[in-house]
Amino acid sequence: MDILSNLELGFSVALSLQNLFYCFVGVLLGTLIGVLPGLGPVATIAMLLPITFGLPPVSALIMLAGIYYGAQYGGSTTAILINLPGESSSVVTALDGYQMARQGRAGVALATAALGSFFAGSVATLLLALFAPPLADLALQFGAPEYFALMVLGLIASVALASGSVLKALAMVVLGILLGIAGQDVYTGVPRFTFDITDLADGIEFVALAMGVFGLGEIIRNLEDEHTRSVGVQKVTGLMLTREDFRRIVGPVLRGTALGSLLGILPGGGAMLSSFASYSIEKKISKTPQRFGKGAIEGVAGPESANNAGAQTSFIPMLTLGIPSNPVMALMIGALIIQGIVPGPNVVNEKPDLFWGIIASMWIGNFMLVLLNLPLIGIWVRLLTVPYHVLYPLIVGFCCIGVYSVNNNVFDVFAMALFGVVGYVLVKLECEPAPLLLGFIIGPMLEEYLRRAMLISRGDPLVFFTRPLSASLLLLALAALVVVLLPSVRKTRDEAFKE
Repeated sequence: MDILSNLELGFSVALSLQNLFYCFVGVLLGTLIGVLPGLGPVATIAMLLPITFGLPPVSALIMLAGIYYGAQYGGSTTAILINLPGESSSVVTALDGYQMARQGRAGVALATAALGSFFAGSVATLLLALFAPPLADLALQFGAPEYFALMVLGLIASVALASGSVLKALAMVVLGILLGIAGQDVYTGVPRFTFDITDLADGIEFVALAMGVFGLGEIIRNLEDEHTRSVGVQKVTGLMLTREDFRRIVGPVLRGTALGSLLGILPGGGAMLSSFASYSIEKKISKTPQRFGKGAIEGVAGPESANNAGAQTSFIPMLTLGIPSNPVMALMIGALIIQGIVPGPNVVNEKPDLFWGIIASMWIGNFMLVLLNLPLIGIWVRLLTVPYHVLYPLIVGFCCIGVYSVNNNVFDVFAMALFGVVGYVLVKLECEPAPLLLGFIIGPMLEEYLRRAMLISRGDPLVFFTRPLSASLLLLALAALVVVLLPSVRKTRDEAFKE
């Protein structure tokens, strides 16, 4: 079977000493930044993008992927031990995980999170291996109108599934698109939005934008309101689950894996949406819903499985269509572009070692995470006592060196500083910066496919509606926008954002 020969190729790539090393570095860093509140995978990957410039493409993507799904593991540690989620997707885990820790069952909660995450990650990676190649083959049949419609749907879906104001999310998408198309026009070479600044002739540097908005912006916000970390559990023991514990977690793990695998593919969904949805389902179907929030092991098993499955399957649209489903996938596309690789369905056929190597590395990385997380719990507990004001000067210095090293251009450092202030202001204005990054990545491609479609149709805009697939995708985008603008839905979004 083709799938077996492809997986054989993938494991031959992933099991090389170099790629094993970078996979280990990725999952270790991912766990570390998941454990430390205030640092997330988006900020960390943005900071590490300059390093990937000097790495082989496969090694770079394997390391960045390890950081992403490793952070899902690490975020549960702080959520359980100190009721402070290291990752947004671990917010739900804190509800019951911390109560289990207060009852002396921190070890059981951590073991549940690790085992559920390992199972979900492994299953989601299998789904990625099975469904990504057929989807890429289908995408090769797309023309310019279909790609334009698909990208519109992706942007609208990211707005629909985000929290907070719809208007602000749409404004962030538009701002991202405007920033993305700055520089020389692709067809005419005429400079646009450069304001006679020669450093902007080639456009805004992706690394400077990402590191500024998500790296420096997050640092400024954390310095303003540094969390006090009181570690109540100094020593974690009793990692073994009882037979009753296993019986209770089997259903939630299976349901969380299925739910996360599905929602992870959706733009803007991914890990956080999956974990919230899983917790709600487990509470609704439970015969004793009153136990939730008071130390129910199901409240840890379901969300942890869901967020890891969502993290893994979010690679499907990124690898097959070149469409990022969340900010991390936008950064992964940025890493591909830095390496000179055009994201999209051709990656499967033109770079099979990259595609299948990443997939195989996910199984290896998930296995490494189980071996890392449980034995090193003591080290993670000690790390939680490190004050943030000790960490941030090192992070800022690393950011400056990293962004300068991409083009050896001081202008990029100043641009990063400016975008850091912009990122902080956006947070203060309750504007999610994630749609901005998605707009920045998709904007230039959106423009290119729009203009290409108009050239093919000799300027007839009806080309988007006379082709069944593009018309269907645009109708889906319109339906998503209409639904999210309904008063009841808007009220629910605003309440969720305030919480």
